[in-house]
Amino acid sequence: MTNPPENSPVTRRRLLVGAGLAAAAGAAGFASPAQAAPASDKDLPGSLSASEPAAVPTVDGLHLQFGSDASREMVVSWHTLQPARDPRVVLGDGHGTFTQAVGATTRSYVDAKSGRTVYAHHAVLTGLAASTGYLYAAVHDGAAPQFGTFTTGPRGRARVTFTSFGDQGTPTLGKKLGTSWTNDNLGSPAAGDTTGGVERVQPMFHLFNGDLCYANLATDRIRTWWDFWANNSRSARNRPWMPSAGNHENELGNGPIGYAAYQTYFQVPEASGQTDVTRGLWYSFTVGAVRVISVANDDVCYQDGGNSYVRGYSAGAQKAWLEKELAAARADRDVDWIVVCMHQVAISTANNFNGADLGVRQEWVPLFDKYGVDLVVCGHEHHYERSHPIRGHEANQTMTPVPAATDTRTIDTTKGTVHMILGGGGTSAPSNQLLFTPPECRVIVSVSDQPDPTTHHRVPVYVHEPAAWSAVRDAANSYGFGAFEVDPGKPGGDTTMTVTYYNVTGVGGGLEAFETFTLRRPRSDAGRPPHAPGQQG
Repeated sequence: MTNPPENSPVTRRRLLVGAGLAAAAGAAGFASPAQAAPASDKDLPGSLSASEPAAVPTVDGLHLQFGSDASREMVVSWHTLQPARDPRVVLGDGHGTFTQAVGATTRSYVDAKSGRTVYAHHAVLTGLAASTGYLYAAVHDGAAPQFGTFTTGPRGRARVTFTSFGDQGTPTLGKKLGTSWTNDNLGSPAAGDTTGGVERVQPMFHLFNGDLCYANLATDRIRTWWDFWANNSRSARNRPWMPSAGNHENELGNGPIGYAAYQTYFQVPEASGQTDVTRGLWYSFTVGAVRVISVANDDVCYQDGGNSYVRGYSAGAQKAWLEKELAAARADRDVDWIVVCMHQVAISTANNFNGADLGVRQEWVPLFDKYGVDLVVCGHEHHYERSHPIRGHEANQTMTPVPAATDTRTIDTTKGTVHMILGGGGTSAPSNQLLFTPPECRVIVSVSDQPDPTTHHRVPVYVHEPAAWSAVRDAANSYGFGAFEVDPGKPGGDTTMTVTYYNVTGVGGGLEAFETFTLRRPRSDAGRPPHAPGQQG
């Protein structure tokens, strides 16, 4: 829970980088940084000084993503506002010796608002050793290398820790109003504190449940993405940040359905059923005995919450892929846990906020029931809340979820799926003080056919329901995240996932545990039949 001491192996490895760099420069593909042309006074630092065409862009926004097999594959990514020559990653060992260079592919998009082009560089590292620490450097010709570390996932069952939150924004002030500056992307100073909190936990990976930086609301969308990565690269360069797309990743004019920026900055595992338009919007990966499945909910949601209304954009392709993924995961005797990462929610007891979406309950939740999903992590509502394990629904207009058990300390996930709202990543619009007492839920059951001329969004129709499925919620604190520790248990027995929700209590990521509870299920190799489709626990 604390930073490593100065004499720790992590710190020593970082100090060795400089020594190893000079020795390995020629063999590994490093080159001396070129002399960049001086930037004018009006230019911003780094690659944002793109008005100087002779300047070499810096390596900005360094971050990691797992491949589909986290024990063998890692993607290193960064971005520039100018073309970069020979982008590559140089891979090293714990002694600071760099001997292998891997070329990066470059993708780009033109931001429709500013007309500027963003170039993202992705180096796919394969054939890695499981449970092994690596040093690496991202570099392109003429630029100073940027360094990071990562640890590959285990092969087979092992202890794994991950964290999750959604709805962050940036902690920066990017819009000038008169003589003052303000945040223009729904962020707050807490958006920096939550990242600091994640680093205190030191997870293997982080799940980001959508609404990353609210660039679609910002005066300068590209600057907002740069600010987002400047804040989060301190974590994401050393552990994968695996995202799901939220409604605020929908940026008007950036691609046919608005996700071109999101799809350019991230390179996630490939998935079937995707086109050039939907590339990267749903995917899955395995870490140890945990199968993580990320879905993009704007495809099924009724709510009109982005810059354009895109419900149904995959024409059923995402749902077909999801069912195949869930069926394969539950049948796999090397997979114990199925975790779904998504943005919009099936449950919420916040009043006068987004509410739950009937589209999620209609399209996704029956599949979660059918294939025994253990855990769903979401954002969208800007507070902390979790459900009892739910399985099935009432025969009513809102498809009210049915709680399968009410113990809030130890939950058998073979009885039902636990949904967690983790929307306290840093947004300046928290919803924790809007909770219904006693708990009830506003469910969006439809929207108007045409947008409202004032808001330019389709008007939602809400139906209220009692929320017997609501287990625990935090009305007192606005910001925090979930931490998940998987214990594989012993062959033939149970496996557990210990879940702690941390409130972020101070500058730099001070943490205070709000609650801890345990998810439990039999290992899929326990000699008992795995959860069969349609089984009710």
